[in-house]
Amino acid sequence: MGSITPTQVAVIGCGFIGLPAALLAVAAGHTVIAFDTDPDRVRRLADGEPYVPDVSAEQLQSALATGRLIPTGDPDALSGFDVALITVPTPTKGDRPDLSCVEAASKTVAAHLRPGATVILESTTYPGTTENLVVPILETSGLTGGRDFHVGYAPERINPGTPLIELRSVPKIVAGIDDESRAAVAAFWSRLVDEIVLAPDIGTAELAKLIENTFRLVNISLVNELTRNALALGVNIWDALPLAASKPFGYMAFHPSVGAGGHCLPSDTRYLAWRIREATHTPALLIETATRINDEMPEYVAGRIVTGLLRRRNSLAGARVVVVGATYKPDIPDLRESSALKVAASLRGYGLTVVVVDPLVPGDAPLVLPKLTPEHIADASVVALLVAHRDLDYPLIATGSYVFDACAALPLAPNIERL
Repeated sequence: MGSITPTQVAVIGCGFIGLPAALLAVAAGHTVIAFDTDPDRVRRLADGEPYVPDVSAEQLQSALATGRLIPTGDPDALSGFDVALITVPTPTKGDRPDLSCVEAASKTVAAHLRPGATVILESTTYPGTTENLVVPILETSGLTGGRDFHVGYAPERINPGTPLIELRSVPKIVAGIDDESRAAVAAFWSRLVDEIVLAPDIGTAELAKLIENTFRLVNISLVNELTRNALALGVNIWDALPLAASKPFGYMAFHPSVGAGGHCLPSDTRYLAWRIREATHTPALLIETATRINDEMPEYVAGRIVTGLLRRRNSLAGARVVVVGATYKPDIPDLRESSALKVAASLRGYGLTVVVVDPLVPGDAPLVLPKLTPEHIADASVVALLVAHRDLDYPLIATGSYVFDACAALPLAPNIERL
């Protein structure tokens, strides 16, 4: 089977991973069939209305103007593709991986697979997924992977909040089920990004992606565990961490927070822990402990806020909380697995009245107000600053009678307590 120069690219799933990849492919000169099963998403694409924070309206409309970005919800439009990127969510159900979207996408691709094509899984998943799940589904087409078509894995490295143009500079790991497949994947991605990193095999590439995200969650959980115990030690964690960070080797700075959210870190770490337990019949103790600490942080933060309230008033009756920041990460309008919203839910469990304000969240988001007002601050028994967006009105927030600052974004004062 000879290699081909791809000209028609099918992107299956046009969300946080797929849409940026689609625009990179258009910029490289490809025709892109942007397929999604969500009719509203397809409509917004066709109208040049981006729903991913890293893609601007100008970038999307410019891609549409080339005539080489074709949004569709019709699977038949995929016929004749040269390269298919599977860029669908890989969530969890409880502590177990949920690969139903990958299965459905693989079936869609299999129905339109032809000899000489290349299929690349981009979604984060555990080792063995591509070869043991995706390939058998693709082979229901009657074609054989590695003989009739190429199969590869190239894990996404999207960092929400990073402009599309900067994604080109992020090295791309590529792998294939054989040398020809890896070469085909590398040839495709080398036209989209500046640097290709060749993995020896697909399983290693799948594990590498999980290592990246597990590394972050373990270190976030370590710092949060230290934060939870620093008070008992009589130490200010916010003073200790910069001292540790002054070491020029062997240390990477992480900061206290209300917990890691978003799709990647909590979910991907569970993928790795589950796969290790399945393969070894023993738990991945450090990884599972880190996950548990992260899961506990919203309740811990809510408890700290309640304790602070009770130090200042006789009871919680009539207390009003204003939570500032609802997204899972500063400066992006993304509520997926938001730890801040989990804190708000825990506070409501104490019987408190809770108002959540976040100017970055779309106006139609339930229970989240878009504008922080002086009245919010004046009426609040406590202002809980949980996500430190760049353009918040910090002087206004600091005027609250009691402010719980989970981000160390405000100067210390008698009315301000840090996490």
